[in-house]
Amino acid sequence: MALGDQVTASGHVQLGELLLGRGTPYRWRSLSGWEDLPGIDDGSVPRADAHGAILGRLLAQSRVVTVDGLMIRARPGELGGVVQQLGAATAITEAEIPLVVQLDERGPLLAWVRVTARSVPVDRGYTVGTITGAALQLVASDPRRYELLERTAAASLPTDEPGLAFNVEAGLDWHSTANVDAGLDFGPPGSTGTLTARNTGNAPAHPLIEFRGPVSLPSLTNLATGDVLEYDLDLDAGDALLVDTAEGTVTLNSTTSRLYTATARSVPEQSFALWPGTADMAYRAAPGSSDPIASVTVRWRSAYW
Repeated sequence: MALGDQVTASGHVQLGELLLGRGTPYRWRSLSGWEDLPGIDDGSVPRADAHGAILGRLLAQSRVVTVDGLMIRARPGELGGVVQQLGAATAITEAEIPLVVQLDERGPLLAWVRVTARSVPVDRGYTVGTITGAALQLVASDPRRYELLERTAAASLPTDEPGLAFNVEAGLDWHSTANVDAGLDFGPPGSTGTLTARNTGNAPAHPLIEFRGPVSLPSLTNLATGDVLEYDLDLDAGDALLVDTAEGTVTLNSTTSRLYTATARSVPEQSFALWPGTADMAYRAAPGSSDPIASVTVRWRSAYW
């Protein structure tokens, strides 16, 4: 099923396949940690011989989201099933699950979380089908929130346009389409080998980058920052080299690590980010690599603090 497929109105919170909010047995009163900045690790250090500090990096900690004042309502004979459904959706897991929240007209945002605490009070109200004061605590190892739509941009290697074809006997080639004169035939368009990625959020986004062969020494340069990813290897037709800039991994055909093929020009994979705004990127390869089948594809979601 699609991410956030059940979220249709403000106040909806979807955890995995469980929907909380209007029209469900689960109503929540407050959601803390979602619109807040996550905790910050400040790398600044005091100056030894002057006022103030030497600025260091600000690194966001995990995001902690708490659903408080959760009310669970059902008919007395159905409450057990409703509580069981909540328990199944908030079980302890090794992997993170999607959390989609829509608070207002801006639409939904996405984070990946694990449930770290669940409180379901059992008191007199349980016997009449009402539980009040339940709560959930969710922790996202990546503190950023993302748009649901995954965006894609692709490019092939640079190629020149063939230009006008001149035949000694017939002269310039005049192109016609469906018996209609269309003008001079310049041949198929060339490729600039560039693509454009736009992050509409306010936090850096880390893209997935896929190089496809046949190509030698594939590289991608972020022209906005000057950062380069380049790998000293040959990709045959059908080969795919996947660079996960969030995890810092480089994998050939989904099985074999090729992180060690990064050249001296390459930046660390996790430092290659799409900062808020628009970035043009250039796809290049070794001299002689010009197969039009070779390509690079960049996938990302706009990111928000």
